[in-house]
Amino acid sequence: MRKILFLWIAMAIVSMQVRADDKVSFTASAPDVVVVGDQFRLSYTVTTQNVRDFRAPSIKGFEVLMGPTRSTQSSVQMINGQTTSTSSITFTYILLANAEGSYSIPGATITAAGNQMVSNGVQIKVLPADQAGGASSDGGQQGGGRASSGTAVSSSDLFILGTASKTTVYEQEAFLLTYKIYTVVDLQRFDNVKLPDFKGFHSQEVELPDDRRWGLEHYKGRNYRTTVFRQFVLFPQQAGKLTIDGARFDASIAKATQVSDPFEAFFNGGNNYVEVKKTIMTPKLTIDVKALPSGKPADFSGGVGEFDVTSSINSTDVKTNDAVTVKVVISGTGNLKLLADPEIKFPEDFEVYDPKVDNKFRLTNAGLTGSKVIEYLAIPRNAGTYKIPPVTFSYFDIKSQSYKTLSTETYTLNVAKGAGNAAQTIANFTNKEDLKVLNEDIRYIKLNDVKLHPRGQFFFGSITCWLFYIVPLLAFLLFFVLYRKQIAANANVARVRTKKANKVAVKRMKLAGKLLADNQKDAFYDEVLKALWGYISDKLNIPLSRLSKDNIEDELQAHGVDDALVHEFLGALNDCEFARFAPGDDNQAMDKVYSASLEVISKMENSIKHS
Repeated sequence: MRKILFLWIAMAIVSMQVRADDKVSFTASAPDVVVVGDQFRLSYTVTTQNVRDFRAPSIKGFEVLMGPTRSTQSSVQMINGQTTSTSSITFTYILLANAEGSYSIPGATITAAGNQMVSNGVQIKVLPADQAGGASSDGGQQGGGRASSGTAVSSSDLFILGTASKTTVYEQEAFLLTYKIYTVVDLQRFDNVKLPDFKGFHSQEVELPDDRRWGLEHYKGRNYRTTVFRQFVLFPQQAGKLTIDGARFDASIAKATQVSDPFEAFFNGGNNYVEVKKTIMTPKLTIDVKALPSGKPADFSGGVGEFDVTSSINSTDVKTNDAVTVKVVISGTGNLKLLADPEIKFPEDFEVYDPKVDNKFRLTNAGLTGSKVIEYLAIPRNAGTYKIPPVTFSYFDIKSQSYKTLSTETYTLNVAKGAGNAAQTIANFTNKEDLKVLNEDIRYIKLNDVKLHPRGQFFFGSITCWLFYIVPLLAFLLFFVLYRKQIAANANVARVRTKKANKVAVKRMKLAGKLLADNQKDAFYDEVLKALWGYISDKLNIPLSRLSKDNIEDELQAHGVDDALVHEFLGALNDCEFARFAPGDDNQAMDKVYSASLEVISKMENSIKHS
């Protein structure tokens, strides 16, 4: 019996191994950027253990310090009765970067599960060594330059650059504005960020991933850890030299200092960390905006970019009172959101409705890319043959720097006489409901079934007459009493809202606690921000639209809140906003944000005073 059991287990493992080997991959991995003098790993991983004849490519531009070393990984999982197994073998090299440049390492070859496979190649950029003092930093940032000594943070240790993809553009021509962080210190967070108001521009922010990726970049003789902080696509609205004011960033940095106590130095690695505050200002940018050239077409509506226009019609053979829909699609890249709708000149006896616009575009570095779909609806009232003229659309083409006019086709519409002459057709065009035909609106006067009263019987003075007076009066009095009670209740809405502020905030924080336990990072930070902003809005009885970080301090101080508690509340907001993309341990950051938010709400509950 025991032998049979062992045989069954062995067969199950073999079958799982076969299923795991059905999809075999062979991939190479290495860092994208390294610095001269850095050691790094080049790994080749194959997702099966049935391998032989591994052959590495010729590795040029790097010194091979060790390898290939072979390591094996395997695991078995059972989920909902389904058993899956994974196994892999990794071949690892330790390489040394000797010279600056960009290098390409081709793929390796291996025989896996009886098939010969070739891995992907890797591209590695080698940056020059840091002229300011080596390739390691005091803040422990691998590959970054060495930070200045002491507790001071110099302007070359941490700075932010605001750069424009173009500095000379035409009116309405899109360009990309990027704020990028350069650091060799341990940047913890931004306590306050104040961006310019982009006066003279229409701005749209580019949505960046929550998990920001940090990389290495060589800038003015030093190697920095960099990441893109914010990006905006700007559309200049007027000609001339327009200025983008500098942005302000109030940063908190963990700076390492030497420890004199040998025991403390032993446990802290010789360093002690202090929090350093630093205000960073980006320089102003000047954008030279050229006016659009003369000779604009008559139907020019401000379009700048590269566009195309198409049109379609639902039918060219209809009956009177049937709906005719002409769809015009403007597609391409440019200031799609700012385009005016082209006009269609329908025949005079057509009943024309307002067009319905559907924007199907996305934001890119070159502007808005996609299409703008415009549906025009008209209803012919008389039979006949009609022509719907083409739609013309003019725009300024960026590539050729000239105006272009596009035109759709002309439609010939044959309208036959429909059933019924006095019918009226209406359409809820916005909601895309079907057209509805109402009944005839003229009816004959009925002369029969008329009830006559004998002379002397009058309505006035009867009980029915008095009821017509008394019932409305009683209804009015009842309505007046209820209305007064409603006014009194509404007068206490602000007080009720204030009393329930803590209860609502606690409910949101409980939900945030569940999201924290499930490790749902984005949803967790969103719920904590809703709790903080919603609490202060309810407590102060101020709409969220009127609250900002710039005025919240004054509002809290006006309600008797201590300055230290005000700064603690603003710090909780800033920590929550920055933690979602700051490098480090996500779980530790989420726990810290959750505890700080609960504590500051608890303190704030007994501090806000109402008159």
